[in-house]
Amino acid sequence: MRRVCALTGTRADYGLLRWILEAIHESPELDLQIIATCMHLSPEFDLTYRDIEADGFTIDRRVEMLLSGDTPSSVAKSMGLGMIGFSDALAELRPDVLLVLGDRFETISCVAAAMVARIPVAHLQGGELSEGAIDEAIRHSITKMSHVHLVAAEEYRRRVIQLGEHPSTVHLVGGPSLDNIRCLDLLGRRDLEESLRIEFGQRNLLITLHPVTLEESTAEAQMGELLAALGERPDTRLLFTMPNADPDGRVLFDLIESFVAERPGDRVFTSLGQLRYLSIAAQVDAVVGNSSSGLTEVPSLGVATVNIGDRQRGRLRAPSVVDCAPDRQSITTALDLVETEGFRAVLASRENPYDPYGDGETARRVIDVLTSVDLDGVVKKQFFDLPGSGR
Repeated sequence: MRRVCALTGTRADYGLLRWILEAIHESPELDLQIIATCMHLSPEFDLTYRDIEADGFTIDRRVEMLLSGDTPSSVAKSMGLGMIGFSDALAELRPDVLLVLGDRFETISCVAAAMVARIPVAHLQGGELSEGAIDEAIRHSITKMSHVHLVAAEEYRRRVIQLGEHPSTVHLVGGPSLDNIRCLDLLGRRDLEESLRIEFGQRNLLITLHPVTLEESTAEAQMGELLAALGERPDTRLLFTMPNADPDGRVLFDLIESFVAERPGDRVFTSLGQLRYLSIAAQVDAVVGNSSSGLTEVPSLGVATVNIGDRQRGRLRAPSVVDCAPDRQSITTALDLVETEGFRAVLASRENPYDPYGDGETARRVIDVLTSVDLDGVVKKQFFDLPGSGR
């Protein structure tokens, strides 16, 4: 039986991995191991490892790594602590393959430890772009340390090959976020109001704004511009989710909490979990901010996305995504646009570039690859030169 060790560090990546983990657990050919780390183990972020356990999974190792600081230095130190912990965890678990998703700092620490330990890596969501964040460089670096590539779209498949990975190792499986929409029984408005103790308004927005980590201390200013634009909509119910554990993230916590304190009925959530997050997203008029979920999941719900600034620059977009600059007037203009009758017609198509097969069956395709791929000798890679490259 092939041992597959999955890494999860945040509420968001666990939400994307959930159905893949379920499929691995149910497969007679695979043995699931789970390493939980980073935000999952932090009281500040609601100890979301408990969500993993509540779903019936066993966490095989917990790797504490997240320092409480809010600076690039503290993130870099957290990465170092992570490598120490991951090296021990991988030595004890001895997986046949490490499964990781995306582009966060805890992920590259674990992948680097696996590379030194000669453990093959299967990487979900390589080839994507997010040119305003350190995630961009981390994602492509993980690609070069990985051996099995599980990508969400044809454009991303080509980009991974362009990075020198052999086409036979790059598998188009679709975006894992779409499995949630297919598999989860989303909550209705009344159930959400009762479980979260909220009251929806006539118009509602779901807002998540993360720091743009390749910009110097812009988080506070960008949040200020967003809150100024939202403040002009006194009759709109505003539901905020807190940002990730990134540099300057805690600055945003304070601004959001101060703003919401002055607006009875608006709410802020540290962690919603995938079910409640998607259920709210399906009920609101738009999802606002710079989270990747606004590009990957929300279009399939038939809901508008207002994507602010450069954090997601370069990613594929559905027609339902409206990009705007991180200033008050641009945000206001974008919010006005998505409220028009003409834009509602755009939403009806639910077109989504992250669902290339149109079936939300990413987990099944991932399992097909993990059970069939030949891992013998894969840690020795050859650089694949594109035809006509002169070599």
